[in-house]
Amino acid sequence: MTDAHAEQPTDSAVAPPARRRELKRFLVLAAVIVIGLAIYVFAWPSPIDPVAYEPPLKPPLTGVLAPNDRLASAEQIAVGLVNGPEDVEVDTAGRVFTGTADGKVLRIDPDGTVNTLAETGGRPVGLCMAPDGNLIVADSARGVLSIDPAGNITVLVNGADNERLGFADDVAIARNGTIYFSDASAKFGPDEYLYDMLEGRPHGRLVSYDPATRDTTTLLRGLYFANGVALSQNEDFVLVNETYRFRIMRYWLSGDRAGQSEVFVDNLPGYPDNITSNGQGIFWLALFTVRNDDADWLAPRPYLKGVLAKMPAFLWPKAQPYAFVVKLDEQGQILDSIQDPTGKNLREITSAFERNGHLYLGSLHNDRIGKYKLP
Repeated sequence: MTDAHAEQPTDSAVAPPARRRELKRFLVLAAVIVIGLAIYVFAWPSPIDPVAYEPPLKPPLTGVLAPNDRLASAEQIAVGLVNGPEDVEVDTAGRVFTGTADGKVLRIDPDGTVNTLAETGGRPVGLCMAPDGNLIVADSARGVLSIDPAGNITVLVNGADNERLGFADDVAIARNGTIYFSDASAKFGPDEYLYDMLEGRPHGRLVSYDPATRDTTTLLRGLYFANGVALSQNEDFVLVNETYRFRIMRYWLSGDRAGQSEVFVDNLPGYPDNITSNGQGIFWLALFTVRNDDADWLAPRPYLKGVLAKMPAFLWPKAQPYAFVVKLDEQGQILDSIQDPTGKNLREITSAFERNGHLYLGSLHNDRIGKYKLP
């Protein structure tokens, strides 16, 4: 008679083949994933068409650029009540205006009350008060807008020279009402601005708009991420920042050099964002952060930039959380800098506006507005 127990396979006889099958399936799956990633990384088209750029050696942070912690003591306004207040404008009554990441244009009264003036449906990034009391807004999605004190929105410009605006960024207004604004990138939108950095091609321009005739004129083309815009005290020239070339360009509006352009300041120690004039011969330049060694190393390597553009954003070079504002005169000389290297109080400053002895400071990512008392 056969023993029934002897006919049953033991666990030791069954388990090893089962584990081998599981291991084989895992290895096949892993190989498929690795091959798929390799095809994506090395064969799939990149979202950018990069070119090589050899950045200048970054300047040393010495002299007036030497690190300091003056912004560490800056007052904070509307903490937790604003989401990415990139640009700030302050009227003579002390009311602070800003645009936020959720498409709102806010007014912050001197008592700290936060009011929603308007909702643009886009991303308001640059603001300037017009002579008629309306707020002119560069909205990266909708173009150049005019918002009256009641919050009514009028689209002034959404194209120039038969080309739609790709990324309206900053705005400055002359005493005669002429509006100067930057179109940061004709190719990449507000959620893709880092693609513009990696690609390294000049997609930006500087444009003027005459509200009387409603005519637009492209003043400068071929700018590397055209950003902040500011007028000189006598309005004989206008400045525009090229964020991804670490420089400021000057375009002459009058005089013997009218219509000509030149480099105003070159090889800045960080990424220039917005710039404002105090109307008395001084410019305040916001540097988003200090220069990034990894980004500088990548700049002359287009193949690697093309591959990196396909990778998750957490693998890209990271901005150091640094607060940095530079004071310039109308000859392009750096007179002073105000900083917070820790970025704990304020970080990634994108605008600095002077009013009544204070600098009001905006940021692309902060949840607050800074207020720094000038010496």
